[in-house]
Amino acid sequence: MYSEKVMDHFSNPRNMGEIENADGVGTVGNAKCGDIMRIYLKVENDIVQDVKFKTFGCGAAVATSSMATELVMGKTIQEALHVTNAAVMEALDGLPKAKVHCSLLAEEALHAALWDYAQKNDMIIEGLEPPKADVHDGEEEEEF
Repeated sequence: MYSEKVMDHFSNPRNMGEIENADGVGTVGNAKCGDIMRIYLKVENDIVQDVKFKTFGCGAAVATSSMATELVMGKTIQEALHVTNAAVMEALDGLPKAKVHCSLLAEEALHAALWDYAQKNDMIIEGLEPPKADVHDGEEEEEF
């Protein structure tokens, strides 16, 4: 059901924790499944120097959080913006259809942290939109 990479990132999550005085913090949730994800960014000279996460949710939510942090470490802000749920799923060798929403949560948490960073620094990041209150606002009910 889950790939070896998903199981590895769930069992041995990378970059778990929080960053005090983070340059950007993004928190998103999914009311339908109860997952909550928070990503912290430390940025220097437009490059993500450190990234941490805290996730309350299922194993796939933990794994996607972990992989998302791995994918943005050392990237520029613009490169980090282009880390999508598809990139997270590909890096994890896929997710079951019923768990794809976890990768969306990871993307949205990252974008919310980038939004917070931009707001704190009075800057505009081209292509970045304000975070959603609920990742699945306006979407149809998922079938399991």
